[in-house]
Amino acid sequence: MSPEVDLVVAVHSPDRPVERAVRSVLAGTEADVRVTVVCHGLATDVVANRLDALADDPRLRLVRHDDGVRSPAGPFNAGLDLATAAFTSVMGSDDTLEPGAMDCWLALAGRRRADVVIARLRHASGAGVPTPPVRPWRRGLLDGVKDRLSYRSAPLGLVRRDRFGDLRFAEGMVVGEDIPYVSRLWFSPARVVLDRGPAYVIGDDAEDRVTLVPRAVADELAYVPHVVDAAWFAALTDEQRLALVVKLLRVQVFGAVANRPEPAWWTAQQRGDLARLTAVLTGAAPRARRVLSRADAALLGAIASGPDAIDGADLLRASALRRRYGRPATLLSADPWSSLHREAPLRWAAASRLVAR
Repeated sequence: MSPEVDLVVAVHSPDRPVERAVRSVLAGTEADVRVTVVCHGLATDVVANRLDALADDPRLRLVRHDDGVRSPAGPFNAGLDLATAAFTSVMGSDDTLEPGAMDCWLALAGRRRADVVIARLRHASGAGVPTPPVRPWRRGLLDGVKDRLSYRSAPLGLVRRDRFGDLRFAEGMVVGEDIPYVSRLWFSPARVVLDRGPAYVIGDDAEDRVTLVPRAVADELAYVPHVVDAAWFAALTDEQRLALVVKLLRVQVFGAVANRPEPAWWTAQQRGDLARLTAVLTGAAPRARRVLSRADAALLGAIASGPDAIDGADLLRASALRRRYGRPATLLSADPWSSLHREAPLRWAAASRLVAR
């Protein structure tokens, strides 16, 4: 008989505390759950030794996956291929669940007949993660646009397998592999809910998380054409495309600049790749520039400028100015008529603050 949930944990280093992740699920869940630990480029006996007595639990299985790509996409997909439960879930090997989290997710899914349950997140330090900035009064089904669901980039929680059993993470890229996956969830007609109970806890003791390693812009944003050229993206409404593109610009593109603070790093090659991939996004939703803040629009202009027009220091200066939050240039939209749009900085900042509280 299949379990209620197939949870997939991907581990790529014997130094990761995978036993902590697995124990939090098996000890903290009353529901029938099966944990599949996918050993990414690791022998299963190496991980079994780390798991110690947990390796003998009948609710646990270890499988090996070798693809030579430093990305969680391959091992997560390998685990999803083996799933037979009503719901699937994925988990990082550094992370944990608070006791009862999965039981709460399942109970909520049952009450709301939900296809997707979004987990509440917090860091191991205790700080909450205010994404997605949903409508604060909303307790029922969520809407991808109205509840800004694209600000949650990872499918942490539950996904109903008979509805989304064919969805897989994008392989062949080292980061951003989950963006096409979650975007399909958020902008589908599926029944999506947010759980506000026990949290999914993001571990902070790994120094080699793939998402934290600096890399070339072409690698950082490799998922952009994968998203924009997809048939499902073309089928989105204008407002759905706008919501997704604004988020990708605001978080991924602008973050890529801010996280590379050395002017010398921004060679002509890096600047060219950044300009090219940013143009793909803005071309997919031209209204995005008008909705974003004046400071954001100035940074977009700097990104589009060739290396002969401005240098790396100028690019970083524009990036720093957009992060001087609370000033008119960061609160007012580039197009004044768009200042009250749902994705405009005033409403977005207010929603984020309300969720954080």
